[in-house]
Amino acid sequence: MPLTSYLIRLVVLLGVVSRVTPAPLSLSSFDGQPVIDLEYSQYQGIGLSSGVNQYLGMRYAAPPLGDLRFRAPADPLRTSGIQNATLFQAICLASNTKLPSTTESEDCLFVNVWSPASATSKSKLPVWVYITGGGYVANSNANYNGSTVVANSGQNIVMVNFAYRVGSYGFLASEKVRANGDLNAGLLDQRMALEWVQKHIEQFGGDPSHVVIHGASAGAGSVALHLTAYSGGRDDGLFVGAIGESVFFPAQPQVSELEWQFSNYVNDTGCSASPDELMCLRSKDITTLQEANVATPFLGRTAAPRFYWTPTIDGDFIQDYPYRLIEQGKFVKVPIMFGDDTDEGTYFATNASTPADVASFFQNNYPHLTSNDTDAINAQYPLMDPLPEHAAYFPSAAAAYGETTFTCVGNYISQTFATMNDPYKVWNYRVNILQPEYVAGGLGVPHTSETPAIFGLGNVHDDITSSYSTTNADIIPVVMDYFISFIRELSPNRYKFASAPHWESFGDGSDGGRRLKLQTNATVMEKIPEDQVKR
Repeated sequence: MPLTSYLIRLVVLLGVVSRVTPAPLSLSSFDGQPVIDLEYSQYQGIGLSSGVNQYLGMRYAAPPLGDLRFRAPADPLRTSGIQNATLFQAICLASNTKLPSTTESEDCLFVNVWSPASATSKSKLPVWVYITGGGYVANSNANYNGSTVVANSGQNIVMVNFAYRVGSYGFLASEKVRANGDLNAGLLDQRMALEWVQKHIEQFGGDPSHVVIHGASAGAGSVALHLTAYSGGRDDGLFVGAIGESVFFPAQPQVSELEWQFSNYVNDTGCSASPDELMCLRSKDITTLQEANVATPFLGRTAAPRFYWTPTIDGDFIQDYPYRLIEQGKFVKVPIMFGDDTDEGTYFATNASTPADVASFFQNNYPHLTSNDTDAINAQYPLMDPLPEHAAYFPSAAAAYGETTFTCVGNYISQTFATMNDPYKVWNYRVNILQPEYVAGGLGVPHTSETPAIFGLGNVHDDITSSYSTTNADIIPVVMDYFISFIRELSPNRYKFASAPHWESFGDGSDGGRRLKLQTNATVMEKIPEDQVKR
């Protein structure tokens, strides 16, 4: 055994590791696996054969239980002894999840880290922080495995992901919550995770001054909310770049517009007669709360929306509608890489048979829309070519919902950042990776279907039967390397796959903007179509 390794083991056994003197990245434990000291806890991870150390299920905050429900996250509790960090922990409870669950829990504020085994606390490696989506009603998967991207970066990055509260636990809104709790607790969880990275990522070999945040769907919407947090006037130095993958902007109501939702929740939990409704909610068992953590129609509407619990304008973290803040230039000025899939709406749209079905679907999801608004939507998206397995107006509903909720949002952010920040620090893309399993079902190139190409096969929840293992295998290194390059250099080009094309920046937007079309064996630059820009 090398002398240095022997001395490290001896120091650990004697319990005299100094918290003042910088420690090596990994302290050997009894079984030779890496151990990290975070001051409040020590965690034992596992060294993978790829040369990556993996630490799973570490607490970044205290369990948000009991009196901590509906409040901002609290600091993690101190523990004694070495904690096991070799298994993923539960993700946060989603709306409509039936209990008991083996994969979801109210106790869910965990973070995962992958770092090169060769890294030390002096390595200063770029850090990739991933924020999962799920429409603010679920964690689609906070437990993607980041070991492949670390290995494929040449051991030159550190990867982080985490879970945050969703549904009623993360986004219950009322003036009573403001008075005796915290609005947008789920977003405050995210903020605490980013602050955790600042405090501790050096121990894993990461550089706290070079953190890039990346989110998908609601995670990308969250990225936009962090860019505009506190009206963009407060740069807390938590990140230096941002990636938005299919940015999700739902209806984002004022607190006053959600009091009915709070009333329904306390009624359904049996707390409406309590003199302190929040105290009552905090005393309830999780089964009672979870039975109320469901979607119902918005006031005056006929069917439940796709996404019922969402962030609210709280006057603090979210001070106005994010699109308005972006329009006013109230955002943190960093390089960005934003994009979407060709058929963003097909996962979500109603199987509409008539224009009336399209109108009803939009009013149920965006309750402030008038009949004039839905008439305009139907005029912009008339009857389209049919899609397999779907009714006549499904393509129209899907195109309209996909563009209004995702595509146009990403284009708008790219355009505004290019205009108000730097046109040469904005990159935009369109995923057009044709997967036979989706095309045959009439879904085209659906929402975030590129995820296996970003993280690699076997690392995400939906890639087991994917064509990424066959006909689309060649696109994986192209997509993954663009993302890794942006993490490392705040540009997708320096470390791109050798045969991949140069990714041009968005430009000043005078021509509608330029974007990269990502497609197997057909990745090329293209202009954003004029008709899409006009819509």
